[in-house]
Amino acid sequence: MGSRKASGAGRKRIRSESKPLLGITMGDPAGIGPEVIAKALAQPRVRRLCLPLVIGSQSIMRQTVKRLGLRLDVVAVDGHGGAAFRAGQISVLDPAEQPLSRVKPGVASSEGGAASVAFIKKGVRLAQLGCIDGIVTAPINKEAINMAGCHFPGHTELLADLTKAKESGMMIVGGPLKIMFVTTHLAIKDLPAQLTRPKIEKGIRLAHMALTRLFGFKRPRIGVAALNPHAGEHGLFGDEEGRLVLPAARAARAKGILASDPLPADTLFGKAARGEYDGVVALYHDQGLIPLKLVAFGTCVNLTVGLPIIRTSVDHGTAFDIVGKGVADPGSLVEAIVLAAGLAARRQRAQTT
Repeated sequence: MGSRKASGAGRKRIRSESKPLLGITMGDPAGIGPEVIAKALAQPRVRRLCLPLVIGSQSIMRQTVKRLGLRLDVVAVDGHGGAAFRAGQISVLDPAEQPLSRVKPGVASSEGGAASVAFIKKGVRLAQLGCIDGIVTAPINKEAINMAGCHFPGHTELLADLTKAKESGMMIVGGPLKIMFVTTHLAIKDLPAQLTRPKIEKGIRLAHMALTRLFGFKRPRIGVAALNPHAGEHGLFGDEEGRLVLPAARAARAKGILASDPLPADTLFGKAARGEYDGVVALYHDQGLIPLKLVAFGTCVNLTVGLPIIRTSVDHGTAFDIVGKGVADPGSLVEAIVLAAGLAARRQRAQTT
């Protein structure tokens, strides 16, 4: 299918729609972001739940749709007010003044990194202005954004800076699990030194915030994972539980948060999956991601907690090794859109009651 330019009806027409308007940022244009976006927006389920506006490269979106053989028409728009939301159309808002020319599929580059940052900044700005109801982000490449002079570890830190959030963190949602992370990308050998009581308290606080404000739990039960086997066995296998985790949990309970004492991770996640806890605080990356991906591989969603805007994302990277092969799975992006639409709809209802 081809592409065309659209303009016209403004914000008033869009806000008369009952479905949330979501900005979907392309991520690194050299990655699988364009492919999973095209595949996701071809699904009727997504169209039933939201009005999707792609923020990214119009030319790359058009090339991707053509390569995949999808019966979609890419519509380039000048602003969110000119977006078209009819079946078979993808509205693309491209913040770049010129089409990307030096982005090679599957290769990190400064141009690709700069473009992915520009897409994010545009999406955040539209969300802050209330033009869109939330953003859903396709994956960026950390090497590429650093090549472009954007020195952030990833999306979460960049978004916190752009929105001036006082504190934020990463929650991953998948299947029956909602897991807040105290630390993320950190070497295991550095973990004990990096775990502090304030960081654990923050993780519990953000988990409570997400479960109450975003998911609607009135009194969420939060399971707090221990660091060591058997929760340290009273200091036999380590003292972090008694020295750090337990005091943090007690401090949270003193503020009315239903946080557990540190629990052995090998049993906690099973209890959470069975509904005994509404959310879990994991102390490090693999502690939470292994059970998540066991129960919901390919459909997990990254949710940034603490921002003034709704932001969800995929749970995978740019996958440069499979770009252009047509095999990228859009499952995580579909779930990220579904979650963002649900959160936005819940927020809209709360604002009207």
